[in-house]
Amino acid sequence: MTDPSARATWLRDEIARHNEAYFIRDAPLIPDADYDELVRELRHLEAEHPALATVDSPSASVGATPSDTFRPVQHAQAMLSLDNAFDESELRTWADRVVRALSKDPDRLSCSVEPKIDGLALSITYLDGVLSQAATRGDGTVGEDVTANVRTISSVPSRLGATLGRVDVRGEVYLAKSDFRDLNERQRLRGDREFANPRNAAAGSLRQKDPAVTATRPLSFLAYQVIDPQNRIGATTQSALFSRLRELGFLVAAEATTEVGVEAIVARSSWFETHRHDLDYDVDGVVVKLDGFGERSSLGSTSRAPRWAIARKFPPEERTTRLLAIEVSIGRTGRATPYAVLEPVNVAGSTVSMATLHNQDQVLAKDVRPGDLVIVRKAGDVIPEVVGAVPSERGERGERWIFPAECPECGGPLERVGDERDIYCVNPSCPARLLQQVVHFASRGALDIEGLGEQRAAQLIQAGLVRDVADLPTLRVEDLVGLEGLASVSAASLVAAIAGAKVQPLSRLLVALGIRHVGPVAARALAAWFLTYGDLAAAPLAELEAVDGVGPVIAASVHRFVRSPEGAERLHRLEEAGFTLFEPRATALDQTLAGRAVVVTGTLAGFSREQAESAIVARGGTAPATVSAKTYCVVVGQSPGMSKVTRARHLGVPVVGEAEFEGLLVTGAWHTTIADAGDAAL
Repeated sequence: MTDPSARATWLRDEIARHNEAYFIRDAPLIPDADYDELVRELRHLEAEHPALATVDSPSASVGATPSDTFRPVQHAQAMLSLDNAFDESELRTWADRVVRALSKDPDRLSCSVEPKIDGLALSITYLDGVLSQAATRGDGTVGEDVTANVRTISSVPSRLGATLGRVDVRGEVYLAKSDFRDLNERQRLRGDREFANPRNAAAGSLRQKDPAVTATRPLSFLAYQVIDPQNRIGATTQSALFSRLRELGFLVAAEATTEVGVEAIVARSSWFETHRHDLDYDVDGVVVKLDGFGERSSLGSTSRAPRWAIARKFPPEERTTRLLAIEVSIGRTGRATPYAVLEPVNVAGSTVSMATLHNQDQVLAKDVRPGDLVIVRKAGDVIPEVVGAVPSERGERGERWIFPAECPECGGPLERVGDERDIYCVNPSCPARLLQQVVHFASRGALDIEGLGEQRAAQLIQAGLVRDVADLPTLRVEDLVGLEGLASVSAASLVAAIAGAKVQPLSRLLVALGIRHVGPVAARALAAWFLTYGDLAAAPLAELEAVDGVGPVIAASVHRFVRSPEGAERLHRLEEAGFTLFEPRATALDQTLAGRAVVVTGTLAGFSREQAESAIVARGGTAPATVSAKTYCVVVGQSPGMSKVTRARHLGVPVVGEAEFEGLLVTGAWHTTIADAGDAAL
């Protein structure tokens, strides 16, 4: 048996190593669930042996990943993304679209042109002029509470010197280039590891568990937006807002200007591209916004981005390196994805040693071969990709790479499925497929089984304990004890977490099964319609296609799965293990929306999107993601997807405001509809 003291010391060292990788270098070494398992085991050890606890133990902190370390914060209004333009032509296309929508003279189009800082988006809430809360963007709806850390940033006012009720000031946390150089110089003098780039250093600094550490990092905050429904700030244009923000003590981009006329707007955006390296902060583009707030309201937003703004992205950094090999990875559905193994190269501030090649057709079209000098690009600043071989290198070259006929993991056949471009391993027992299926089955968006990350799943598969996701509920503590990192307490915790997942509703189970094309929205629609898995499995294809939010592609995929021997066997075993194969109804609630499809777009006061949709389903309705002629009504909140509003009007579907939502839940009816779609965006 492992000595508790030695084990506790190892756990603390291991947790510290992963803290540095995630929070300092933004390069996690293990999945979140595996990290959480280390922390849980340490807490159990310290609880059983109090003498082992130390003052600075990681067990004293609340988790470690952003979702666990920091309290979740629901944004009052979603922090939307921006649509992108990648050159002058695409920027002009956006400007032309705006001009037409506003019936405006192109020479009189007034826009703010601002640097797009490569930092970390932040929303700071002030109540009656006092800093109350600060949260990261998160997923746009829910962020992380980093209030204590933000209070240490000197450019963030703690008081506004004005009583404004509630206002949310949004902007970007960043490290100026000069401050970044000074920070790395201090790191070198101390003999500490240098930071890779300003963005990663800023992100790691803001997510420190100890605000005192954040205070030692020269972070800055640059403001560019205010959420102020009552307009207590008193600004009606972006240029006026910048002036007001300066008066209140915020930094704003000194290089931001208001330009009038499409040509002037395009010219200013090009100026930023030319001078990007002259600025004292890293930028990856410019943001162009309509200056007038009234014009913004008339254009509104889609579900993900405002129509009144666009980001002109600068060309991503490209580097050349040697292509060492082309390998193939297998996903949970069996999709075989080719990827390049590269000589490590620094691209956009991070070291890249692998890059995607997308699919067989892309490899053939680019004609890259092992041994080539290739151009590597950070696609979308996230996923590195191989653009192609350097032309001057195309003399003596290796053999053209041929997509393997057999799966590299199981040796089974690789085949195209239907008319899809992708190639799949069609062996349902493929260990690579199984690994990703188990990870997906246990993920937060599916059955949310704590402690079952990729590392643990691989361990269970390699030990021969799991050959299908249906094996998970059969695991016993005695099966697990003895595996590396699994003592009796942690083994019992994992078994209990799997047992706890059995009560998840049918909609979550449908997501967990990993049926191709079936995501959370389709899963909820199917579960709400059929209520039990038995009825779903017995439904003919035509009935599946008739469900709101489920089209022919999803219906065909579900139809194939429920009738496949593998799918039938898996569900039989899960049912025997006690999994919930039905969607519960809230019988205490009146079924005011029985048989009615209600589409929600935008943010509703007092409800998250999931809560609003659950409230509809609990009253007998469905909450599809798309508007159709069968839709009962569309409920419009803050920052809605205007395409849904437009389609509703085209189909004659009633559009009601968020103030009507609670009444709709109670009575199944509304009193008024929104006369002007533009009003819905306010």
